Amino acid sequence: MSAGSTTIAERGRARDDLAEALAAMRGRLILVTLLLGLGGLAWWVTAVRMTGMDAGPGTDLGALGWFMGVWVVMMAAMMFPSLSPTVALYAKMTSKRGPSRGLLFAAGYLIVWGAAGVLAYALFRVGRSLFGDGLAWRAGGQWFAAAVLFAAAIYELTPLKDVCLHKCRSPLGFLLGVWRDGPRGALEMGARHAAWCLGCCWALMAALFALGVMSLAWMALVAALIALEKALPWRRVATWATTLVLVVLAVGLLAAPHAIPGLVVPAGGHAGAHAMHAMP
Repeated sequence: MSAGSTTIAERGRARDDLAEALAAMRGRLILVTLLLGLGGLAWWVTAVRMTGMDAGPGTDLGALGWFMGVWVVMMAAMMFPSLSPTVALYAKMTSKRGPSRGLLFAAGYLIVWGAAGVLAYALFRVGRSLFGDGLAWRAGGQWFAAAVLFAAAIYELTPLKDVCLHKCRSPLGFLLGVWRDGPRGALEMGARHAAWCLGCCWALMAALFALGVMSLAWMALVAALIALEKALPWRRVATWATTLVLVVLAVGLLAAPHAIPGLVVPAGGHAGAHAMHAMP
Protein backbone atom coordinates (compact mmCIF):
# COMPACT_ATOMS: atom_id res chain seq x y z
CA MET A 1 0.00 0.00 0.00
CA SER A 2 1.36 3.42 -0.95
CA ALA A 3 1.90 6.27 1.49
CA GLY A 4 -0.95 8.19 -0.14
CA SER A 5 -3.39 5.31 0.36
CA THR A 6 -2.33 4.99 4.01
CA THR A 7 -2.94 8.70 4.56
CA ILE A 8 -6.41 8.49 2.98
CA ALA A 9 -7.30 5.49 5.19
CA GLU A 10 -6.09 7.27 8.30
CA ARG A 11 -8.13 10.34 7.41
CA GLY A 12 -11.18 8.16 6.86
CA ARG A 13 -10.75 6.55 10.27
CA ALA A 14 -10.26 9.96 11.86
CA ARG A 15 -13.50 11.19 10.27
CA ASP A 16 -15.33 8.10 11.50
CA ASP A 17 -13.95 8.58 15.02
CA LEU A 18 -14.94 12.25 14.96
CA ALA A 19 -18.43 11.42 13.74
CA GLU A 20 -18.82 8.81 16.50
CA ALA A 21 -17.57 11.26 19.13
CA LEU A 22 -19.97 13.95 17.91
CA ALA A 23 -22.87 11.48 17.93
CA ALA A 24 -22.05 10.45 21.50
CA MET A 25 -21.78 14.11 22.53
CA ARG A 26 -25.16 14.88 20.97
CA GLY A 27 -26.66 11.94 22.81
CA ARG A 28 -25.34 13.16 26.15
CA LEU A 29 -26.46 16.70 25.40
CA ILE A 30 -29.96 15.47 24.57
CA LEU A 31 -30.04 13.42 27.77
CA VAL A 32 -28.90 16.31 29.99
CA THR A 33 -31.32 18.69 28.27
CA LEU A 34 -34.11 16.18 28.79
CA LEU A 35 -33.30 15.80 32.49
CA LEU A 36 -33.12 19.54 33.01
CA GLY A 37 -36.37 19.95 31.08
CA LEU A 38 -38.05 17.33 33.24
CA GLY A 39 -36.68 19.11 36.31
CA GLY A 40 -38.11 22.41 35.10
CA LEU A 41 -41.46 20.78 34.38
CA ALA A 42 -41.40 19.24 37.86
CA TRP A 43 -40.84 22.68 39.40
CA TRP A 44 -43.85 24.01 37.51
CA VAL A 45 -46.07 21.07 38.48
CA THR A 46 -44.95 21.36 42.11
CA ALA A 47 -45.75 25.07 42.17
CA VAL A 48 -49.23 24.41 40.79
CA ARG A 49 -50.01 21.49 43.10
CA MET A 50 -48.70 23.16 46.26
CA THR A 51 -50.46 26.49 45.79
CA GLY A 52 -52.10 27.42 49.09
CA MET A 53 -50.83 24.31 50.88
CA ASP A 54 -47.98 25.85 52.88
CA ALA A 55 -48.97 26.26 56.52
CA GLY A 56 -45.46 26.46 57.92
CA PRO A 57 -43.72 24.01 60.23
CA GLY A 58 -45.72 20.84 60.73
CA THR A 59 -47.82 21.26 57.59
CA ASP A 60 -50.15 18.29 57.29
CA LEU A 61 -49.25 15.89 54.48
CA GLY A 62 -52.73 14.86 53.42
CA ALA A 63 -53.47 11.39 52.08
CA LEU A 64 -50.53 9.11 51.26
CA GLY A 65 -51.34 8.93 47.55
CA TRP A 66 -51.57 12.71 47.20
CA PHE A 67 -48.40 13.26 49.20
CA MET A 68 -46.40 10.68 47.21
CA GLY A 69 -47.46 12.28 43.93
CA VAL A 70 -46.17 15.63 45.17
CA TRP A 71 -43.07 14.11 46.78
CA VAL A 72 -41.80 12.30 43.68
CA VAL A 73 -42.30 15.40 41.55
CA MET A 74 -40.51 17.46 44.23
CA MET A 75 -37.54 15.09 44.20
CA ALA A 76 -37.30 15.30 40.42
CA ALA A 77 -37.37 19.10 40.62
CA MET A 78 -34.80 19.32 43.42
CA MET A 79 -32.40 16.54 42.40
CA PHE A 80 -32.34 16.31 38.61
CA PRO A 81 -30.22 19.46 38.09
CA SER A 82 -27.44 18.15 40.37
CA LEU A 83 -27.92 14.56 39.11
CA SER A 84 -27.49 15.44 35.42
CA PRO A 85 -23.63 15.48 35.41
CA THR A 86 -23.55 11.96 36.87
CA VAL A 87 -26.10 10.73 34.35
CA ALA A 88 -24.13 12.37 31.52
CA LEU A 89 -20.96 10.62 32.67
CA TYR A 90 -22.83 7.33 32.89
CA ALA A 91 -24.12 7.84 29.34
CA LYS A 92 -20.54 8.48 28.18
CA MET A 93 -19.30 5.28 29.79
CA THR A 94 -22.04 2.95 28.56
CA SER A 95 -21.88 1.41 25.11
CA LYS A 96 -25.64 1.87 24.64
CA ARG A 97 -26.35 5.09 22.73
CA GLY A 98 -29.45 7.19 23.24
CA PRO A 99 -31.16 8.49 26.38
CA SER A 100 -32.89 5.26 27.47
CA ARG A 101 -30.19 3.98 29.85
CA GLY A 102 -29.69 7.39 31.37
CA LEU A 103 -33.42 7.71 31.99
CA LEU A 104 -33.43 4.26 33.62
CA PHE A 105 -30.58 5.47 35.86
CA ALA A 106 -32.69 8.49 36.85
CA ALA A 107 -35.73 6.24 37.41
CA GLY A 108 -33.76 4.03 39.81
CA TYR A 109 -32.69 7.21 41.59
CA LEU A 110 -36.30 8.37 42.00
CA ILE A 111 -37.45 4.95 43.25
CA VAL A 112 -35.16 5.23 46.28
CA TRP A 113 -36.25 8.77 47.01
CA GLY A 114 -39.87 7.63 46.64
CA ALA A 115 -39.27 4.97 49.29
CA ALA A 116 -37.75 7.65 51.51
CA GLY A 117 -40.95 9.67 51.06
CA VAL A 118 -43.05 6.74 52.27
CA LEU A 119 -40.83 6.45 55.36
CA ALA A 120 -41.06 10.20 56.02
CA TYR A 121 -44.85 10.04 55.74
CA ALA A 122 -45.00 7.10 58.17
CA LEU A 123 -42.79 8.89 60.70
CA PHE A 124 -44.95 12.01 60.42
CA ARG A 125 -48.13 10.05 61.07
CA VAL A 126 -46.61 8.10 63.97
CA GLY A 127 -45.38 11.33 65.54
CA ARG A 128 -48.83 12.89 65.24
CA SER A 129 -50.52 9.86 66.79
CA LEU A 130 -48.04 9.62 69.68
CA PHE A 131 -47.68 13.28 70.60
CA GLY A 132 -50.93 14.77 69.32
CA ASP A 133 -51.36 18.41 70.30
CA GLY A 134 -47.92 18.37 71.90
CA LEU A 135 -46.50 19.13 68.43
CA ALA A 136 -48.78 22.11 67.87
CA TRP A 137 -46.82 25.30 67.26
CA ARG A 138 -47.83 27.01 70.53
CA ALA A 139 -47.07 23.85 72.50
CA GLY A 140 -43.83 22.09 71.60
CA GLY A 141 -43.92 22.48 67.82
CA GLN A 142 -41.74 25.59 67.70
CA TRP A 143 -39.04 23.94 69.81
CA PHE A 144 -39.30 20.69 67.89
CA ALA A 145 -38.86 22.43 64.53
CA ALA A 146 -35.81 24.32 65.85
CA ALA A 147 -34.37 21.09 67.25
CA VAL A 148 -34.70 19.42 63.83
CA LEU A 149 -32.77 22.30 62.25
CA PHE A 150 -30.05 22.14 64.92
CA ALA A 151 -29.78 18.36 64.40
CA ALA A 152 -29.48 18.86 60.65
CA ALA A 153 -26.71 21.42 61.23
CA ILE A 154 -24.81 18.99 63.46
CA TYR A 155 -25.15 16.19 60.90
CA GLU A 156 -23.47 18.41 58.30
CA LEU A 157 -20.21 18.08 60.26
CA THR A 158 -20.30 14.33 60.91
CA PRO A 159 -17.99 11.74 59.26
CA LEU A 160 -21.00 9.93 57.75
CA LYS A 161 -22.08 13.09 55.97
CA ASP A 162 -18.53 13.55 54.71
CA VAL A 163 -18.36 10.01 53.30
CA CYS A 164 -21.74 10.27 51.58
CA LEU A 165 -20.97 13.70 50.15
CA HIS A 166 -17.65 12.42 48.80
CA LYS A 167 -19.53 9.72 46.86
CA CYS A 168 -21.94 12.31 45.47
CA ARG A 169 -19.08 14.61 44.45
CA SER A 170 -17.05 11.82 42.79
CA PRO A 171 -19.36 10.27 40.18
CA LEU A 172 -16.52 8.64 38.24
CA GLY A 173 -15.27 6.72 41.26
CA PHE A 174 -18.82 5.73 42.15
CA LEU A 175 -19.64 4.47 38.64
CA LEU A 176 -16.41 2.50 38.33
CA GLY A 177 -16.96 0.91 41.73
CA VAL A 178 -20.54 -0.31 41.14
CA TRP A 179 -20.71 -0.74 37.37
CA ARG A 180 -23.47 -3.02 36.09
CA ASP A 181 -24.37 -3.62 32.44
CA GLY A 182 -27.81 -3.62 30.88
CA PRO A 183 -31.12 -1.94 31.72
CA ARG A 184 -31.30 -3.63 35.12
CA GLY A 185 -27.77 -2.42 35.81
CA ALA A 186 -28.83 1.16 34.99
CA LEU A 187 -31.71 0.94 37.46
CA GLU A 188 -29.51 -0.61 40.15
CA MET A 189 -26.74 1.96 39.73
CA GLY A 190 -29.26 4.80 39.89
CA ALA A 191 -30.70 3.33 43.08
CA ARG A 192 -27.26 2.94 44.64
CA HIS A 193 -26.36 6.51 43.78
CA ALA A 194 -29.62 7.67 45.35
CA ALA A 195 -28.77 5.73 48.53
CA TRP A 196 -25.54 7.72 48.91
CA CYS A 197 -27.42 10.91 48.07
CA LEU A 198 -30.03 10.05 50.69
CA GLY A 199 -27.29 9.58 53.27
CA CYS A 200 -25.93 12.98 52.28
CA CYS A 201 -29.21 14.91 52.15
CA TRP A 202 -31.71 13.32 54.53
CA ALA A 203 -31.06 15.90 57.25
CA LEU A 204 -31.66 18.74 54.79
CA MET A 205 -34.94 17.09 53.83
CA ALA A 206 -35.85 16.89 57.51
CA ALA A 207 -35.09 20.62 57.71
CA LEU A 208 -37.49 21.15 54.81
CA PHE A 209 -40.25 19.41 56.79
CA ALA A 210 -39.39 21.57 59.81
CA LEU A 211 -39.72 24.78 57.81
CA GLY A 212 -42.76 23.81 55.73
CA VAL A 213 -42.58 20.95 53.23
CA MET A 214 -45.27 22.50 51.02
CA SER A 215 -43.34 25.76 50.62
CA LEU A 216 -41.80 26.38 47.20
CA ALA A 217 -39.40 28.92 48.72
CA TRP A 218 -37.95 26.51 51.30
CA MET A 219 -37.87 23.77 48.70
CA ALA A 220 -35.78 26.04 46.46
CA LEU A 221 -33.43 26.92 49.33
CA VAL A 222 -32.81 23.27 50.23
CA ALA A 223 -32.31 22.38 46.56
CA ALA A 224 -29.76 25.20 46.24
CA LEU A 225 -27.87 24.02 49.34
CA ILE A 226 -27.78 20.46 47.97
CA ALA A 227 -26.50 21.66 44.59
CA LEU A 228 -23.81 23.85 46.17
CA GLU A 229 -22.56 21.03 48.38
CA LYS A 230 -22.27 18.73 45.38
CA ALA A 231 -20.81 21.21 42.90
CA LEU A 232 -18.85 23.88 44.79
CA PRO A 233 -15.10 23.20 44.45
CA TRP A 234 -14.50 23.99 48.13
CA ARG A 235 -16.33 21.17 49.91
CA ARG A 236 -15.59 22.38 53.44
CA VAL A 237 -16.79 25.87 52.59
CA ALA A 238 -20.05 24.43 51.26
CA THR A 239 -20.75 22.26 54.30
CA TRP A 240 -19.87 24.97 56.78
CA ALA A 241 -22.02 27.48 54.90
CA THR A 242 -24.93 25.04 54.98
CA THR A 243 -24.36 24.47 58.69
CA LEU A 244 -24.42 28.22 59.33
CA VAL A 245 -27.65 28.66 57.37
CA LEU A 246 -29.34 25.90 59.38
CA VAL A 247 -28.15 27.29 62.72
CA VAL A 248 -29.33 30.80 61.83
CA LEU A 249 -32.75 29.46 60.84
CA ALA A 250 -32.99 27.41 64.05
CA VAL A 251 -32.19 30.42 66.20
CA GLY A 252 -34.63 32.51 64.19
CA LEU A 253 -37.41 29.99 64.75
CA LEU A 254 -36.94 30.35 68.50
CA ALA A 255 -36.17 34.05 68.77
CA ALA A 256 -38.14 35.77 66.01
CA PRO A 257 -40.04 33.42 63.69
CA HIS A 258 -42.12 36.24 62.23
CA ALA A 259 -38.92 37.94 61.04
CA ILE A 260 -37.84 34.98 58.88
CA PRO A 261 -38.67 35.80 55.23
CA GLY A 262 -40.96 33.25 53.64
CA LEU A 263 -41.80 31.43 56.86
CA VAL A 264 -45.49 30.83 57.53
CA VAL A 265 -45.92 30.88 61.31
CA PRO A 266 -48.84 28.62 62.33
CA ALA A 267 -51.60 30.54 64.04
CA GLY A 268 -52.28 27.68 66.44
CA GLY A 269 -53.21 24.04 66.60
CA HIS A 270 -51.79 21.66 64.04
CA ALA A 271 -50.23 23.41 61.07
CA GLY A 272 -51.75 22.69 57.75
CA ALA A 273 -55.23 21.67 58.84
CA HIS A 274 -56.90 24.49 56.91
CA ALA A 275 -54.76 23.85 53.86
CA MET A 276 -55.63 20.17 53.73
CA HIS A 277 -59.35 20.92 53.83
CA ALA A 278 -58.86 22.87 50.62
CA MET A 279 -56.92 20.11 48.94
CA PRO A 280 -58.51 18.80 45.71
